[in-house]
Order: sequence, then structure tokens, then C-alpha cells
Amino acid sequence: MKIRAVCRGNPEVLPGKKYKTGINKIAVSGPMMVDAEGLVGDSICNRKHHGGVEQAVYLEGSIDLSWWESELGRTLPPGVFGENLIIEGLDNRTLAAGDRFAIGDVLLEVTSPRMPCATFAARMDEPTMVKRYARAARGGAYCRVLNAGLIEAGQEVAWTAYAGARVTLPEMMATFGKSLSQEDQRRYLVAPINDRWKQEIQRAIS
Repeated sequence: MKIRAVCRGNPEVLPGKKYKTGINKIAVSGPMMVDAEGLVGDSICNRKHHGGVEQAVYLEGSIDLSWWESELGRTLPPGVFGENLIIEGLDNRTLAAGDRFAIGDVLLEVTSPRMPCATFAARMDEPTMVKRYARAARGGAYCRVLNAGLIEAGQEVAWTAYAGARVTLPEMMATFGKSLSQEDQRRYLVAPINDRWKQEIQRAIS
């Protein structure tokens, strides 16, 4: 695997919206610094739902983006989904919380899938995109940054699967907002999933 593109966004207002968003990202050339909050200089406008150390870097697999190009019938330039990284040869459906990506000195750990929102649908100019993205179960991955450093397009990527019980991204998308069995609750809470997700599960238990 290798990095196909590194993408960064600037604040802008989408047609028909009144708020600023950094969802429209554009591929950059040269090395980019990644710290605990993600790509330095990348715009995160809605801190309530996006960004933070648990969702510092958002990556998409090239296999999924190719599938979406066929599904939507158009070319998707790097960053159009709001992703920071495109990983060549990666299929999002194979990922689970705790999987790690080593890119030079940088080490990323998967925490949760990207859940689609109205801003995403507006960016894509596809009113049904939220439902289509969720139904496809090909959610990109949010990652926390375990080791900071520089990354750039063309770098090799080493993927290491989480050694414990796997909580896959498609499974997390399918169970989002739903009640979990006691067995699944334990499995989710043991895995290194996004802290926001853990808090929701713990609230449901208490």
C-alpha cells in the first residue's frame, strides 16, 4: 500500500448553506506535518462533530473511491469526500477499530467509521448521499495519531490488523444509534474505538 494523495481543506460556504465547512479538501504536494489534531493547517469548522484527537485524520481506500466513481458515474478528485488521505489498494470494508497504519514516522490507529451528514450530501450535490453512503457500508476511517511526523503522497503504508476481537467499520455503521447485545457491548468497549462511541455505549448501559 501507499499514499495516493494527501488532502487539506480551507473554510468555505457551500451553495445553499450559511455556515462554513472544511469538507472540500484538495490534494497538496510535498510533505505535510501530522500532529495529534491531524494535518497541520487543515480546516475543521464544526468541532462538535468533527476533528479532535479521536478523529484527527480521515482516510479513504482507493478501492472504495473507485467503487463510488462507478456508482455515481463520475470522476472523484482527491479530497471530494473530505478525506485527508487516500490509501492505494485499501478496501475500507476490511478495517476494524485498532487497525494501524505506519507511514514513515507517523502511526495512525483506526477509531471509527465516517458517518455521512447533510454537509456531505450538499458537497456531493446528491440529496440521497447520506442514505447511499450508509447503505453501501464502505465508510472511510477516522484515526487517532499515535506518532506525529511528516507524510506525503507516494509514501509506503504498512497496515497492521488489531490483534483483539475485531469491531469492523461496516459493523459500527450498521449498529450506529442502535441497542447492542451485552456481548457486543463488552466487545466494543474493550476495542480501541472512538471515545465518543464508548461514552454513548456506557450511557446506554447505566
